[in-house]
Amino acid sequence: MPVGNAEILGIIPSMNKMENPWIEIAPGIRRRTICSGANMYQMHAELKAGSRMPEHKHAQEQIAHVIRGRMNLIVAGEPHELKAGEAFYLASHVPHGVETIEDTSVIDTFSPPRDDYLALDEQARRGAG
Repeated sequence: MPVGNAEILGIIPSMNKMENPWIEIAPGIRRRTICSGANMYQMHAELKAGSRMPEHKHAQEQIAHVIRGRMNLIVAGEPHELKAGEAFYLASHVPHGVETIEDTSVIDTFSPPRDDYLALDEQARRGAG
């Protein structure tokens, strides 16, 4: 296996904003795809203080890792305050939403991938060109 061959090694080059633009998913909440593979998807979310993600659920398992700020993750009606350095696992089809306490950055990882988000990325790229 030749060293430096990104495709063989499974390395995906980092994306710039034009390749994966920021997309608003709720007022005061935007996300950008970091990377996606056959079985996983990862995104960076920026949440403004006071923003809310309405309760929703999806087939994907999810890990939300707060890298900056504080938020309440409401899981099946129960609030869980998360701050920088903390993470929370959500099983598939579990209802959840967010109430942001202060400006917050989150890395969300999903399995299987969020094909709906990937399709929105592609639509945004086509619209930007």
